[in-house]
This record gives sequence, structure tokens and C-alpha cells, in this order.
Amino acid sequence: MFKSIKLNSRFVAAAFGALAIGTAAFSTSVSAAPLPLFPFLLPPQTEAAPPVQSMPQVEEEDRSAGLPARLRRQVVAYQSREAPGTIIIDTPHTYLYYVLGNGQAIRYGIGVGREGFTWSGTQTITKKAEWPDWTPPAEMIARQPNLPRHMTGGPGNPLGARAMYLGGTVYRIHGTNAPETIGTHVSSGCLRLTNEDVSDLYSRVSVGTKVIVLPMSDRRADLGTTIR
Repeated sequence: MFKSIKLNSRFVAAAFGALAIGTAAFSTSVSAAPLPLFPFLLPPQTEAAPPVQSMPQVEEEDRSAGLPARLRRQVVAYQSREAPGTIIIDTPHTYLYYVLGNGQAIRYGIGVGREGFTWSGTQTITKKAEWPDWTPPAEMIARQPNLPRHMTGGPGNPLGARAMYLGGTVYRIHGTNAPETIGTHVSSGCLRLTNEDVSDLYSRVSVGTKVIVLPMSDRRADLGTTIR
């Protein structure tokens, strides 16, 4: 009987030795390439989402610094009966005034419509857009058949960094990728600012803002005297 027990003990020891060797080998294998015990419980594998493509930011360098002093954004003395927040377009002097109240306004240099394309009246901002797409109106395409039918927003888009749409018209206050045209009569009726200036104005106005566009015949002396 004791002999049998002794033999069984040797057998058990051998079995445990083999088990230990097997466990070590299995452990090494697991550390090299872990295997799930219950693969059917693992979450499904999903592909990583592509990085979000953000629209380019307005350049940090203010290119309006290259403009003549009178066309640079500045706070000026400006008497107006209009409520603060109103925009007044001085077409003949190529200025846009944002009324602050208390006899002051922010004055921006702008580009306006060329001869035969200026207009006047009162509108409201009905829509705002950042880096807007551009779809030339049919009238413009009729005059310039080579224009693209649609352009996605971005640095190369003629509408620039921001656009504010005026009523139900085809006109907008917008940026430009050609800052050298500020202070000139060059557009088809839209009112353009540098991208830096239009971004500043965009941050101040809201949908519903009143916009008054003065006619070319209104050639009163410039009332805006620089304050700062």
C-alpha cells in the first residue's frame, strides 16, 4: 500500500513538473502575443476616424498695416443719429462706419462698386458666414462667362474670410484676397474689407443689423476725425 502511495506521489510530482513547464511556456507565449480567453466578448474593432479638416484661420499678421493711414481700422469722431451698432457705408470716400454712439465710430477702409455698379439704400444683415462659398450670380456670369460657377470657401475665394449678406440682394459685405483693392472702386456692388477687418466687423454685428449705404452723390466732407 505504501509502495503504491509512493509511486503515486512520484507521479503527482512529475505531473506538477510538466504542468509548471507548460505554464511557463504558455506564459512566455502570452507575453509575446496575448490571446483573449473569450474572444466573443471583445468590442468590435473600428477604423480610426480621419482627422477633422478645419478651415484656415485669418492670418495673424494684419495686412491692413500696409494700407494708407486713412484706410486703416481706427476709432474716429463721428456724429450720427443712428443707433449704436448701425453700419453706414460712405461710398464716395470708401469708408465703412460702425456706430459706437457718444459721437464715435469705428472706421474701416473698404472697396466699393466700380462706375455703374454703385447703389444706395437701407438694408439689414440677413445672414453671416465664415469662409463662405461663392456662387456668382447669373448677371455676373453673363458679363464674365469665364467665371467659375461655384468656388468653395478658403484663402483663394474672392469673398475672403467672412461675409455678411444684405437683405434679399446679391450684395454682401465681405473680405478679400486682394487687399490692394481697398480704397478703390472695383467691385460689382459688394463692399469689401481686408480679411482682418471683416473678421473684426463680423464679431461685432449680428443678423438684423441695419446697414445704410450712401450714394456716390453724397460727397459731404469726411466727418471722421481720428481719436485712436
